[in-house]
Amino acid sequence: MQSGKKWNAHSMIAGAGGGLIASIATCPLDVVKTKLQAQRAIHGQQGYQGVIDTVKTVVRHDGLRGLYRGLGPTILGYLPTWAIYFTVYDGIKTRFGEAPLGGTQSGDRIYPAAQPKGYQPTIREHSWSLHILSAMTAGAASTTCTMPLWVIKTRFMTQSRREVRYRNTFDAAATIYRTEGLRAFYRGLLPSLFGITHVAVQFPLYEQLKVWAQRESDVPLRSDTILLCSAAAKMTASIATYPHEVLRTRLQTERLPIADDASSDGMIKRHVRRGVVYTTRKIIEKEGWTGLYKGLSINLFRTVPNSAVTMLTYELLMRHLSSQT
Repeated sequence: MQSGKKWNAHSMIAGAGGGLIASIATCPLDVVKTKLQAQRAIHGQQGYQGVIDTVKTVVRHDGLRGLYRGLGPTILGYLPTWAIYFTVYDGIKTRFGEAPLGGTQSGDRIYPAAQPKGYQPTIREHSWSLHILSAMTAGAASTTCTMPLWVIKTRFMTQSRREVRYRNTFDAAATIYRTEGLRAFYRGLLPSLFGITHVAVQFPLYEQLKVWAQRESDVPLRSDTILLCSAAAKMTASIATYPHEVLRTRLQTERLPIADDASSDGMIKRHVRRGVVYTTRKIIEKEGWTGLYKGLSINLFRTVPNSAVTMLTYELLMRHLSSQT
């Protein structure tokens, strides 16, 4: 029991540390990605044309500080997200006798006992099933607990220069609650939960890549190997599950671009805010299937380095914390 509590504390500290460093290092890319995802698709309205144009526009109007807009809620989001995620992820793994990420295996695995008539639990025979279970459970827990922080971050990053609604993180939280109520903080939760499929791909693949890289060696993996394994796993998962991120961003922003139809006289016809199915259908109708992958390039530029930095920081901190006890 004491060993489990020790690993939980280590996972929480290392997860928060990895989230902090990664969020600061990749915030500018996060700003650009969010703007590309949330821009409108209305005839006659100029938007961001691409990654380079978006960076130039932000710097020209807002200076370098514009590239760090939303850093406060980003840090407030990443710290608890990764702290909760790794605590749950490693907690489930250690419960079944497998070492946490960056930790060392101690003792025999204690997978569920063998069953009569030759039946064996899947987790006992296939470690990937344990990794999928751990990843999906951790993803659901961290997403649900930190959803309000990501709504605030998205609103803060995508507000118009001509209509600054939120002065800072706390003002954004107070304004959203006052004008839209508590439910607004969980807008986009459903597509965010769809994102559990992302970690269900990323973490089992990352674990397997590490096994292949480790082979029979007892020497801990080098930092560049960890970075490479993490980057490959993140890129694969991002490409496979990216549309849910666009849907989540569109649902979280106050004025959905796909919720406005331009009539023949140029007037904008408003629609009642709809759900995931309606939003998906309208994106495909107005922007084509490529609309579901808008911002993918900058997302990869942001999430791949972010994940690599997070995982490397986490594993190195876990090694350090383990060596101190």
